[in-house]
Amino acid sequence: MRSLMLTFMWVIYYAALPHLQLSIAAAAYYTLPIFITLFSALFVGEKVKPLGWLAVLLGFCGVGLILQPKADDFNFYAFLPLVSAVLYAFSMILTRTKCSNEHPLVLSLALNISFVVVGLLSPALLNFASFTPDGGSFLSTSWVVLTQSDVAVLVVLAAAILIGSIGAAIAYQVGRSSVVATFDFAYVAFAVLWGIIFFGDIPDMTMLAGMMLIVVSGIMAVRQ
Repeated sequence: MRSLMLTFMWVIYYAALPHLQLSIAAAAYYTLPIFITLFSALFVGEKVKPLGWLAVLLGFCGVGLILQPKADDFNFYAFLPLVSAVLYAFSMILTRTKCSNEHPLVLSLALNISFVVVGLLSPALLNFASFTPDGGSFLSTSWVVLTQSDVAVLVVLAAAILIGSIGAAIAYQVGRSSVVATFDFAYVAFAVLWGIIFFGDIPDMTMLAGMMLIVVSGIMAVRQ
């Protein structure tokens, strides 16, 4: 269950990216410390300090500023990163309550098996259902032949995620979790930067204010 939650967390998050600014998706996804705080109180019975509840309130205010939900221009994809954050939070709660005695390598192996199984079954199911590609996202595109440049990009991305995951693991092993998690929110800042450089996505002042609220609330949540 934990592995499937994490697998579909990434599928849902990546499905949203073609339809959202990278910075908006990143900020919405990084509400995960808020959901972890909330779910810890609701399902684990952990006592949350007033600072934690303030973080939850600020975080959802930030989400409202970013998504600015209106009936006339509702964007379903804007909620997908939030769904990803909820799945991640549930998986972390499950890890703490049900998988605390499992070896990390066992958890990692189970997760990667889940990636492979879902990755193999999904195209087969889409083909069986006679799904017609529309090119809207990676979930609904036809098969393509990879060029040398495509392969090079995949290698670079694989190396980047490998370095990032190993670096994060080492950081959490040798550093205080609250401090490392605070720096982890640099993800949002870099998402804004790369969105501007690669896609020309410039968030307006309201969105920037929402992102700042989410970052501040996340830092408060991990420190409370």
